[in-house]
Amino acid sequence: MPNEEYKVTYFEKTGYVNTDLTLQLAKQRAEQIGIKNIVVASYTGFVGIKASEIFKGYNLIVVAGVVGFKEPNAHRLSAENRKIIENNGGKVLHAAHSFGTLGRAINRKFNAIQVDEIIAHVLRLFGAGTKVACEVTCMAADAGLIRTDEEAIGIGGTGGGADTALVLKPTNTHTFFDIKIRETICKPRLND
Repeated sequence: MPNEEYKVTYFEKTGYVNTDLTLQLAKQRAEQIGIKNIVVASYTGFVGIKASEIFKGYNLIVVAGVVGFKEPNAHRLSAENRKIIENNGGKVLHAAHSFGTLGRAINRKFNAIQVDEIIAHVLRLFGAGTKVACEVTCMAADAGLIRTDEEAIGIGGTGGGADTALVLKPTNTHTFFDIKIRETICKPRLND
């Protein structure tokens, strides 16, 4: 296969302001290389609804995080937002974070850093959205909603919204080191 040249977009700011363009760039790249699996982080449904409108006909997984993260038995995705996402063909996943749920409990109880926290911090060297995109893709694979032998686009953000999109060869959490970040579609430029 000959070398391919394509544009990578670097944003000057992080977060919500980049959501629409991140989703558009991800869709454009998915169309170019034939990817049908899209995994996006969305706790409240803000990004999930937008993604469900853009990625109709795709295998869209909206990862809404773990139930009980902020308070017992509660999540931030409203029933109305979930309905919109599902009516547009998206699937909603509530699951434990791959990089931190049990490790976070140990840290809180014993003040000891766990391996999953170290992995999360290393991925954040490339931006918070890079960590999130990898994590939600593992979560979707763990739930059987995407296959590990088909490429996916993972979409994450920094403190809200979407600002990072990666082409990944997904893997399950227990085989995390088999994940491959094949391409960066867009991400924030990390400033001091």
